[in-house]
Amino acid sequence: MARTFSQKMGIKEETRTHFVNAPESALKALAHPSLNVCDALDGDFGYIHFFALSQAEMDNTFPKLKAHLGASGMLWVSWPKGRQLDTDLTLPHVIKIGYSHGLVESTALSVDSTWSALKFTHPILGKIYHNSYGQLPSGAA
Repeated sequence: MARTFSQKMGIKEETRTHFVNAPESALKALAHPSLNVCDALDGDFGYIHFFALSQAEMDNTFPKLKAHLGASGMLWVSWPKGRQLDTDLTLPHVIKIGYSHGLVESTALSVDSTWSALKFTHPILGKIYHNSYGQLPSGAA
């Protein structure tokens, strides 16, 4: 049996969720299960999904979202593919910004014809991460 998109993302039903700048078309493509979606960024979340259009926006917003990410939570970042929507974001930029704020990437998926998505999580204590695009701040893992 084929896994759903949300299963590929690792999202379980009723996960406490917050979306930032999510276009309706992308939300439909994600076809999430029933989630506990909160409009306010308050408390910890198991799943946050941020749709970013620029490096500056991502760099500014990412640490605010990270502050509300639960210990085992996931912060998905989506950006327009192939420089659509006049974005200056590419996969290397997304990874570099995420690492610079202390999270590590794991899974990349295509949301639809416009949006790519990359999953970030807290680093595992003691694990050494090697990524040619980004480097964790000292003491982050």
